[in-house]
Amino acid sequence: LGWKFYDADDYHPLANKKKMAEGIPLNDEDRIPWLCTLHDILRREDTSRQDAILACSALKKMYRRVLISGASAIESKQPEQPGENPALKILFVHLDGPMDIIAGRLEKRTHEFMRPELLKSQFDTLEPPSAPENFITVSLEKSLPEIVLEIESTIL
Repeated sequence: LGWKFYDADDYHPLANKKKMAEGIPLNDEDRIPWLCTLHDILRREDTSRQDAILACSALKKMYRRVLISGASAIESKQPEQPGENPALKILFVHLDGPMDIIAGRLEKRTHEFMRPELLKSQFDTLEPPSAPENFITVSLEKSLPEIVLEIESTIL
């Protein structure tokens, strides 16, 4: 697509990386500043009219709201109203699949701090997207080319 790509893991502060490397799951207090940093990156790209893709485990609805609105999403506990213009227009792609498939892929991945034993805590934290969030759900049981095609056809 010619879009900029960002891997959210590259922006975790050292304390978060250390915690995960020790097998300790992150909590909201660990994640919110990281998500605010990611929001700032997306805002910068939006301001320069550059489309971007961010690979990020935005596990909770609140985390996705922070990506859209930044720190103001935390201060405003109000639910989004239909017709509201969020700070950023983001399409969330929820890659959905059983834990065993994701665990198998995670084990094949070389990663400095995301240990396979943290996967269960991510499933425990997960709040799948729902209306009125702007999202699609794509099954991880499909082949990689099928997954990419489904996402591209939705974007384009």
